[in-house]
Amino acid sequence: MAAIGTRITALVGHSLQSSSGVARSTSEKESLLAGTAAVDRSRIVPLHPLRAVLLAGALPLFLGALLSDWAYSASYQVQWTNFASWLIAGALVFSGFALLWSLIDLIRGGRSGHRSLLPFLLLLVTWVLGFVNALVHARDGWAVMPQGLLLSCLVTALVVAAIWSAFANGRAGGKS
Repeated sequence: MAAIGTRITALVGHSLQSSSGVARSTSEKESLLAGTAAVDRSRIVPLHPLRAVLLAGALPLFLGALLSDWAYSASYQVQWTNFASWLIAGALVFSGFALLWSLIDLIRGGRSGHRSLLPFLLLLVTWVLGFVNALVHARDGWAVMPQGLLLSCLVTALVVAAIWSAFANGRAGGKS
């Protein structure tokens, strides 16, 4: 058993040399082994669970509207546009509350300014284009195409980017 421990120590000691071949100090090795050099765990601020639900709740609804538009463009069944209209309305409710939460977080300064500004701006653009998409889907029949399909693609991509940036910022947050 001692031989295995010696072998692991030799391998770890070899991998902890710098690229120039100079051995690192003992404190550097200990901090690298402990993982403290990579992540400052005292600054991790996760998203509030309700905010995560609001953010993630808009994605399947916008995605469903995109798939409904795609089905309408392939089948010409008017019910697909009605379904997409309702899905967009539901997605606007979820993203509207998530946008409100992001605005409050931005005003309160719950995180560093630039870290909470990107998710807010992405959600704002998503909500505005989603509202325009809802107005386009209020048209009759085939008048929805191709603007409705293109707006649904754009809004779905934007909501994915907004969710990604909010969750990425939630992992390495600022003030608690």
